[in-house]
Amino acid sequence: MPNLKIITDKSNIKYLSNFTGSNGILLITSQKTYLLTDFRYIERAKKSVKNGIQVIELNKENWQEILKKENTKIIEIEEDNLTISRFKKIKKLCQIKNHKIKFQNISGQIESQREIKSSEEIKLITKSQRINEKVFLVIKKLIQNCISDKSRKQQLPTEIELAWKIRELGYQFGAEEVSFDPIVAFGKHTSIPHHNPDKTRLKKGDIVMIDMGMKYKGFCSDMTRMVFTAPPTKLQKEIYELVLNAQENGIRNIIAEMTGSKADKLSRDMIVKKDYSKNYGHSGGHGIGLDVHEQPSLSDKYKGTIKENSIITVEPGIYLAGNFGVRIEDMILVKKNKSINLTKIPKNL
Repeated sequence: MPNLKIITDKSNIKYLSNFTGSNGILLITSQKTYLLTDFRYIERAKKSVKNGIQVIELNKENWQEILKKENTKIIEIEEDNLTISRFKKIKKLCQIKNHKIKFQNISGQIESQREIKSSEEIKLITKSQRINEKVFLVIKKLIQNCISDKSRKQQLPTEIELAWKIRELGYQFGAEEVSFDPIVAFGKHTSIPHHNPDKTRLKKGDIVMIDMGMKYKGFCSDMTRMVFTAPPTKLQKEIYELVLNAQENGIRNIIAEMTGSKADKLSRDMIVKKDYSKNYGHSGGHGIGLDVHEQPSLSDKYKGTIKENSIITVEPGIYLAGNFGVRIEDMILVKKNKSINLTKIPKNL
């Protein structure tokens, strides 16, 4: 007697069915896949879901009819995605007289399938990154022009203003949305890895960190670059070149079937060797696709392997609290014997 799968993670539902509404559940049986949603999305879903998926209204009668037909005793669920409240609702829908059901956790199962990108997915992620790069070049030019404008007819921009400009340009260049809230940090704020942009105004001499990504047809991009508004100090140059060399060492040497922990060490060990281990406290990268953070992870805790045709970020950083920080991030396509850098914005200081 085959198990029945309940898929509730929105990105997994998109991956398996192409449905992107805010309210939907996939029921995968031995014979058929059903998308259950409410009245608002029925017509839209019928036009957009993949062939072979039956769209029906989400209600108790339809749900229990499927369960009775399948006569399953085990239902697989994505525990990591379910709140207690939503699980209680699903459990109630599954209560059928004289029919005992057990639940099994399959969290991570679909995510593992998503690690390996198809040729079409690689094209869409690459397109997302090209839009990201177009936006960045405009932002970089805007910063440079503001700093070099001696007439100062307008005030220099704030972090929040540049963050919103990134969003606006993304829409103009074809993105459907940003893949995460842009990180724009000036000066001392660059020592905060995930700084929340505020009303701090740019000034000449600031080092600027921009971490940004776009979403195109559901697929994400992610990139971090540093912009200098004056020649770097000796320490800034030293840190920047260390981070860059560490990142490039990772990109050159990451290959398929390498563990995430080993991939992380390729960059991290170079930073640790220079006594900056305490200034590098985050993972060295992550998978990217329908979500900006997916499996696998570049981390000493991740013992799983990086699969061929997965797309990951490589993003080491060093952060000197109260002074400045440097992070450089590219997306790479992992192949059997090499990695291909999908990010084309130059990094040389």
